[in-house]
Amino acid sequence: MCNGALFPKILAFSIPLMISSILQLLFNAADMVVVGRFAGSTSLAAVGANASLINLLTNLFIGFSVGANVMTAQFYGAKKEREMNETVHSAIVLSLLCGSVLLVLGILVAPQILILMGTPNDVLGHAVLYIRIYFVGMPVILLYNFGSSILRAVGDTKRPLYYLLAAGIINILLNLLFVIGFQLGVAGVALATVISQLVSAALILRCMMHMEGGCRVEFSKLHMNRNKVMQMMRIGLPAGLQGTVFSLSNVLIQSSVNSFGSIAMAGNTAASNIEGFIYMAMNSYHQTALSFSSQNFGAGNYKRIGKVLLECLAMVTAVGLIFGWAAYLLGDQLLGIYSSDPRVIQVGMLRLSVICTTYCLCGIMDVLVGELRGIGCAVLPMVVSLLGACGFRILWIFTIFKQHHSLWILYLSYPVSWILTAVVHAGCFVLIRRRQKQRMMQ
Repeated sequence: MCNGALFPKILAFSIPLMISSILQLLFNAADMVVVGRFAGSTSLAAVGANASLINLLTNLFIGFSVGANVMTAQFYGAKKEREMNETVHSAIVLSLLCGSVLLVLGILVAPQILILMGTPNDVLGHAVLYIRIYFVGMPVILLYNFGSSILRAVGDTKRPLYYLLAAGIINILLNLLFVIGFQLGVAGVALATVISQLVSAALILRCMMHMEGGCRVEFSKLHMNRNKVMQMMRIGLPAGLQGTVFSLSNVLIQSSVNSFGSIAMAGNTAASNIEGFIYMAMNSYHQTALSFSSQNFGAGNYKRIGKVLLECLAMVTAVGLIFGWAAYLLGDQLLGIYSSDPRVIQVGMLRLSVICTTYCLCGIMDVLVGELRGIGCAVLPMVVSLLGACGFRILWIFTIFKQHHSLWILYLSYPVSWILTAVVHAGCFVLIRRRQKQRMMQ
């Protein structure tokens, strides 16, 4: 990452990451398709009602994996193997601890939040059952996230792809067995997800136990180094808080969608799942910008950081435009995979028409955030994102949406917030790089 032509290296890093992300969503989409086709639109709405809530509860802790990624990449770039090894072992223990906390929260607190979100009574029972089973698997879900984040930090995006592929195939097979064969409905989907995540976590842990150098995991060394954990949280906590508040705004949006009934919820769920493929494809460039800028910052290659940003912005814009417009133009056919109900498809198309056609703006915003975090700026992108995206959406819901109560107005809050936030992030990056150059010259 620290020398040679950038374009081929960014492609070599980002493509396996993109495929991994798309495969992960493809397997999640299989959950939606199976439950929507064989358990009905109510079950589909129940699974979809949990998406924003799951993100709300998990994003704070998953944000710590960003801290693990940045620290590992910086130590790797600076060739500090002992510090990197302490970071890796601390991250593994932290992932299991955070996952255990989430397990308790998911079982005890999540059902009450679903009620506060105004989840309809015909959906609530299924939604509660799904989320309680899902959160039993939180320790292994976070272990996989932290482990794959560490591998990405040292440039390995291929092995997480292979492990995800194996786990995803298991997930699909178990979906078919549990939902169609055993008629378990949403419980079957949740069980399949937990078991497949257990497989992916076991594979990635086994990989790290057989690696050489600073990333090698040894059970005898598993402990939380206080200094490393504090550094990890200093970088990761702002990212986690940002993700949590983003999810809070999405919970409010989901609650607003819930007010239109179960058909709107099902259409929104199907469209959101399609959008997820585009988002994760673009998010691979956020991860690329984060890892490349972190390694180059650790190695002292400051001039290369700007080149990383420009190339990642160009690539994420192309991916967002191509994938976003393709999803919109093929929307009827894609939504038809999730549900045959024309009312569900109509709602889904409304969402796709607003969000997919402008989704490249979200990718641009995320790449700028990744670059800022990679150069050691953790708090500022959090503050900007909270005010520019989350705060704006919440304000939109309580003002404009309240006056014009329609799904189109609700969805419009997304592209407007992306534009505002991306512009401010770009200005912040220019100012911070200028200050860093001034300090270097002193």
